[in-house]
Amino acid sequence: MRSYFKHFTGSTVFALLALGTAFALGVNMGGSWAAGVAFFFTALMLGVLETSLSFDNAVVNARILITMTPFWRKMYLYFGMVISVFGMRIFFPLAIVWTVSSLPFGEVLSMTWQNPRHFQDILVEQHVMIAGFGGAFLWMVFSKFFFDKEKDVHWIPFLEPVMSRIGRMDSFPVVVTMAVTYGFYTVLPVLHRVDFLIAAVFGIILYLLVAGLGSVMRAEKAAVGGIAGIGSFLFLEVQDASFSFDGVIGAFAITNNLFLIALGLGIGAFFVRSMTLKLVDDGTLGAFRYLEHGAFWAIGALATIMYLGALGVEIPEVVSGSVGLVLIGLSFGASVLHNRRQR
Repeated sequence: MRSYFKHFTGSTVFALLALGTAFALGVNMGGSWAAGVAFFFTALMLGVLETSLSFDNAVVNARILITMTPFWRKMYLYFGMVISVFGMRIFFPLAIVWTVSSLPFGEVLSMTWQNPRHFQDILVEQHVMIAGFGGAFLWMVFSKFFFDKEKDVHWIPFLEPVMSRIGRMDSFPVVVTMAVTYGFYTVLPVLHRVDFLIAAVFGIILYLLVAGLGSVMRAEKAAVGGIAGIGSFLFLEVQDASFSFDGVIGAFAITNNLFLIALGLGIGAFFVRSMTLKLVDDGTLGAFRYLEHGAFWAIGALATIMYLGALGVEIPEVVSGSVGLVLIGLSFGASVLHNRRQR
């Protein structure tokens, strides 16, 4: 219980405030307590889904947080939440619709409650570009982990050692990402090909810039708590954004109320951050040596699912999240067996 309060007090308080806000929003918009209850449970369901389906995100982020000081961990938890909830869950959808619709920002904002169905349609129409950008970034994250010549711990013995040896070519993660991107590009409808390719290229460029920024800072032997912490913080935020792209789009299948989506997904985002810090403080990655392998295979699966979404293949978020949970569960089981053999 003490461990729960240490890591999840902020998340719990935020969840209670968000659920209370959802209830008040429902009463105000629906004019009845029943509408408030409906909004309450919708936000709760979105929060539970986001939390349960984002465990791979927590594991991957924990790998970076291990190198950061307590100050930057708190910055990631609290200030990063402002970016995650208000940036990705509110401003990001508004910015997309505002950009492609050429309407004044005030009209776009009012559209979210006056004509939310139209707002949803405009946003979903941009899914190809969103999938291209986020999918390419996650392909880079996946490839950088497995195609690494310095990686000496392997979960899948007949595959991961080969990938590590191929990783002696430093540029191979970019080659893999571009090859997969081009493969999907060739089978996309002609109407969406250019948009998909341009978005994917920008995803790769952003990964290289943010990851390169951190490398330069470390090369300058900056303290992790100082300027190097900024590089890691920026990388985590961009990585979080890539994870959440499809979650924001998929949430519209449950409700088309943008602010209700922000409240529900915000609850999940906060709990995922708390979970990440708990993994770091408990030393879970060190105790279960294959856990992060399962998380990075889950990232590869998510990147593939995002690219399939660009093709129009609709995969429910529950299914895509379950794939990640299964892979992490298998890697956890393999870690437990390894620990028993070592004893």
